[in-house]
Amino acid sequence: MITVDCRAMPSLKSPLAVYTSDQVGAIPALKIHEFMLAPLSDEGVDAARVIKAIKDFLNSVSIETHFAVIQNKNVISIVALDDFKLEIPPANPTDQFFSCVHCGHVTQFETVHNNHMKIHYL
Repeated sequence: MITVDCRAMPSLKSPLAVYTSDQVGAIPALKIHEFMLAPLSDEGVDAARVIKAIKDFLNSVSIETHFAVIQNKNVISIVALDDFKLEIPPANPTDQFFSCVHCGHVTQFETVHNNHMKIHYL
């Protein structure tokens, strides 16, 4: 499992997690200032592929010169090199997701979650 620390760019944490997990074939788990990548198989997640995916993402949004990607064992940190401030507002007002405690179903809509939970109690 690899942890990616995104403190320097919190507004891009979610899109970066989705892009990186798609590129390396891993399952992302979002946390407050970071996300974790769990492998789909027993092979593990290749840190070199994760770093390449992060650099490709930074390049795609034209901010690669303002950030460095540093690896320390199983933690990859994205560090700001200058006082560059991201002017990108978060896509959603919140990153709130609702997860079913019984089966793991995830949705960002509370009404969908409530209706799903009723299925387990029929």
